[in-house]
Amino acid sequence: MHRPRPVVPASGQESVWDYPRPPRVEPVLERVTIRFGGELIADTERAMRVLETSHPPVYYLPIDDFIDGALVDAAGSSFCEFKGAARYLDVHGGRLVAAGAAWNYPNPTSGFETLADRVAVYAGPMDECTVGGEVVVPQPGGFYGGWVTSTVVGPFKGVPGSMGW
Repeated sequence: MHRPRPVVPASGQESVWDYPRPPRVEPVLERVTIRFGGELIADTERAMRVLETSHPPVYYLPIDDFIDGALVDAAGSSFCEFKGAARYLDVHGGRLVAAGAAWNYPNPTSGFETLADRVAVYAGPMDECTVGGEVVVPQPGGFYGGWVTSTVVGPFKGVPGSMGW
């Protein structure tokens, strides 16, 4: 499998191919919101994003910035070679439930401690996720949880043929 040809970023954009591996965690300066089931279930100006080569950023919001009852423990877990063991959460909004649509790292590995009390959410099942007022597009492929905005260019891991990247 060959490395894809990165898109050249325009002014004000970043290429996901300039992101590091292992990933980096950094604060988000814009307001981040999540709507689901017709409700605003999360609203924060305290998000963090994880940047990893070939992936659009994954946004982690403080658990405390979700409305009560929006996050419920779910079955399943996974392991990230960088962040450690993840637990999954069902997302509730209005009368809807998105099973396993969120995750967090309760005891993350060294360097990722700031994620312990934060949750990432798959954008696809939500009504709308925004960063700085811009509606995000889910990372292609359904497995990864990155959020694509106009400020990032790819190609992005998750598109057909990207398994070996």
